[in-house]
Amino acid sequence: MMTKIPNTQHDVIVIGAGAAGLSAALVLARARADVLVIDAGEPRNAPAAHMHGFVSRDGMPPAEFLATGRREVSSYGGTIESSTVATIDRREDGGFDVALAGAAVHSARALLIATGLKDDLPEIPGVRERWGSLVHHCPYCHGREVSDQLIGVIGGLAREMSLKQAGLLRRYSDRVDFITNGIDLTTVERHRLEAFGVRIVDGAVSRLAGEADVQVDITLTDGQTVRCDAVFIAPVPLPTDDLLRSLGCAADPTTGLIAVDAAGQTSQPGIWAAGNVVTPSAQVITAAGAGSASAIAINGWLLQRDLDTASAGRPTT
Repeated sequence: MMTKIPNTQHDVIVIGAGAAGLSAALVLARARADVLVIDAGEPRNAPAAHMHGFVSRDGMPPAEFLATGRREVSSYGGTIESSTVATIDRREDGGFDVALAGAAVHSARALLIATGLKDDLPEIPGVRERWGSLVHHCPYCHGREVSDQLIGVIGGLAREMSLKQAGLLRRYSDRVDFITNGIDLTTVERHRLEAFGVRIVDGAVSRLAGEADVQVDITLTDGQTVRCDAVFIAPVPLPTDDLLRSLGCAADPTTGLIAVDAAGQTSQPGIWAAGNVVTPSAQVITAAGAGSASAIAINGWLLQRDLDTASAGRPTT
């Protein structure tokens, strides 16, 4: 959905129309702030048929969820534009000029960056073609749907998450195979997984094959094949935080992620961030909550500036 833009000066520009961005825009629009949402139309969960764990929205297709959110934001006067951001410059008055790929420039007093992340999938032939259908990453999002099936977990660069996947998925099925694929298990790790009923398959994966949308044959480099109904991998999350870094927002020295406080405020005045761009593990409902919290903080920040402006030069007694 694209709504005609009545002006180029806004209270808040939200970049990213996923759960975090739309939730923030809804709260701000209801608070009668002038809100512009800019979105490139490339949601992370587009390949998934359903989303889960969101109370009252469990099982809803992601596209339907986003379309509903856009309608709600627009119904309260928020504006949504389909585009990508080219550059952001801070103005002398502390606000921001946001230049879009189509050369249009919009200004705002505050920014919320909710650009999410990208999943860095392993370069295994057959993974991308099945991503979101037979190949998944989140047991909480997809484990229930593959209960009692043959589940294969492929180890990867996200080592700790790979091990956790194997353990979590064992709760859903009596047949969980963990293909190490380069992960060198310690004796303790191997013992714990096997004692919990996870079968360890040592070897590297060469490709995924099998009938589309039905089964997956995980082929190892030694020729061994592990047949599964569903596969889980732990991709490396790559936050789409280039805009935040270009604006000088500080990163956490431990995690390397852009640092934010409990309401999503960054180290730079007037800039907030919410959702997977700063919290890669956030699910849809978590990201939506973070967006709401940021919106309330932003609205309060704008109010303080309005009060300062209104009272400037007036006697205090």
